[in-house]
Amino acid sequence: MIPPPEINWFALLPLLVLGLGAAAVLLVDVQMKPHPKWLVRMAAAVLLATAAGALLQGWWLRRLEAGETVGTPLPFSGFLIVDRYAIFGTLLLAAIALLGLGAGQRFIVSLGRRAAEAIALVLLSTSGFMLMLSTPQLVMMFLGLEIGSISLYVVAGFSRQERQSEEAAIKYFLLGSFASAIFIYGVALVYAATGSLQLFEQQELLSRVAFVKPGVLLIGLALLIVGLAFKVTAAPFHGWAPDVYQGAPAGMVGFMAAAAKVGGFAALARIMATAFEGYIETWATVVAGIAVLSMIVGSFLAVVQSDFRRLLAYSGVAHAGFILTGIVAGEAGIGSIWFYLAVYTVQLVGAYAVVAAVSGASSAGSPLASYAGLAKRQPMLAHALTVLLLGMAGIPLTSGFIAKFGVFQDAFRAGFGWLVVVALLASVVSFFIYLRVIVTMYMEEPLEDRVLVLTVPLRLVLWTTLAMTVVFGLFPVPLLRLTAISLPL
Repeated sequence: MIPPPEINWFALLPLLVLGLGAAAVLLVDVQMKPHPKWLVRMAAAVLLATAAGALLQGWWLRRLEAGETVGTPLPFSGFLIVDRYAIFGTLLLAAIALLGLGAGQRFIVSLGRRAAEAIALVLLSTSGFMLMLSTPQLVMMFLGLEIGSISLYVVAGFSRQERQSEEAAIKYFLLGSFASAIFIYGVALVYAATGSLQLFEQQELLSRVAFVKPGVLLIGLALLIVGLAFKVTAAPFHGWAPDVYQGAPAGMVGFMAAAAKVGGFAALARIMATAFEGYIETWATVVAGIAVLSMIVGSFLAVVQSDFRRLLAYSGVAHAGFILTGIVAGEAGIGSIWFYLAVYTVQLVGAYAVVAAVSGASSAGSPLASYAGLAKRQPMLAHALTVLLLGMAGIPLTSGFIAKFGVFQDAFRAGFGWLVVVALLASVVSFFIYLRVIVTMYMEEPLEDRVLVLTVPLRLVLWTTLAMTVVFGLFPVPLLRLTAISLPL
């Protein structure tokens, strides 16, 4: 008799809510044809329900750990895992999607009858990245990667009024498909070396078996790193990011960039800290090299950009390098990585929300000249963007400073002092990049008198992102404690 698979639907609650929510948005649109604003509110309710499901999972996990009930945090025969790591990632992705919908409301409303499709793609993309960080099985991780990525490919080309949007979607699709192929080839090689696709089984095997010639295993691991480095825009696998973020609809770019970074880094950290922690001396040097290249390329190429969206894209490459400095510390750096991802991705959504307000929610491109005199035209936008940029630069009393200090400290303790020195120098260059934008907003005369309208959802997004940047800079302990316990099993 073949034993039936273990099924725990409660463990699947956030993914079920998002999948059913995406289907419900489409069905309601077909049957009732409501106003797009109503659909946005419906999607927001779905995301809040997803967050509530993650909190219920946390309560359930605490009961399991306390021995109050019988169960296992590994439902579906090991294909899905419910641990603090997955729960925190689920909450972060739900928050990013919620903020992304608020920043992109004007764009979604402008789509008219196509609004439901865009909202469903956002929900499906979020579910894909949630699956990616909630599974210890490499094929399921690839499935989550594809669900999240393919949805973003379509979102990138959703603005039919802009030719750059179609170009961005094609570039994203072609290069993204190439990166996915590299990742799945790495999965195949790791399976050939270990005989398993499960990270915990690989960890157990590698802890008791010493490979005399681990060539196949190391090549497979290298391909996994390359495939995920593409998703997080780490150099030299970043070439797609500036063009895609410049051409995609301004209202959705923040969500696109932030969600992909959370999914990619969470998957990379789980793989490295679980199955290959014993090979850290081998792969940490490679990751450190990618981090150095990312920080140098991202920082210095951002200096010469004349488009703000391209500047943020190259800045994201540098930030990918900063986060990778935490990866080299292995499991000891996961808490700092989560803190960095939480504050940076929220700041990123807020910055692109300002872009959507200045350049138009469905526009492509955002010249720096458009921000000249922004402090006189719309002071709230200028003040908000200033605080967010200072947070990204890691200025003291902002959450960005705490985030950088954490990953740099972990890298230093792991013996990568030289990497920390490079990161500090790159941070100085990054500060100049952001200061250039601030000077443009406050010290140059405006080139146009167009009135900028701030919708209520956009204001809520800005106030939320500002609050996280300032509050967790002044009082970081609650979030630091939460991220410190959000470790993989």
